[in-house]
Amino acid sequence: MTKCHIRYNLNSVLDAEAIKRSLESSGLRCTPQRYAVMALLMEHTRHPTAAEIFEAVNRLDPRSSRATTYNNLRDLVQAGLVREVAVEGRAARFDAKGMRHHHFICDRCGNVEDMEWYDVPRPASGSLGKRVLRECELIFRGFCTKCAPRRASR
Repeated sequence: MTKCHIRYNLNSVLDAEAIKRSLESSGLRCTPQRYAVMALLMEHTRHPTAAEIFEAVNRLDPRSSRATTYNNLRDLVQAGLVREVAVEGRAARFDAKGMRHHHFICDRCGNVEDMEWYDVPRPASGSLGKRVLRECELIFRGFCTKCAPRRASR
């Protein structure tokens, strides 16, 4: 086992090996900092911001700089291992790509929740012009279960 696998405590060595394999198969080295970012995203169902990821990683290993954390997030997004979820007027949130799913974003609190996946019809090729479509996903917007009752009582 490498240093990055010993330093961070995951549920099992299989999870650690899966992270290492996914990084390496995407052409990324398994550095302790990159491993920490990926492990954090895989362990959490909520969608943290880059600042929250930096703080959480630094609680485990204070050697990771803000720039390193942000660069690792950029690299993981570009490698297709992590999805950046844009939330209008708020900091972007990040989500490890595992099971395919859509997102629901609350207009009031900005909470991002996973929604069950279903296939989205692709637009007719003529409507894309010279664009090349990579994937389709839906983002649902409205009020989450915590904020919806507050809206109704106004």
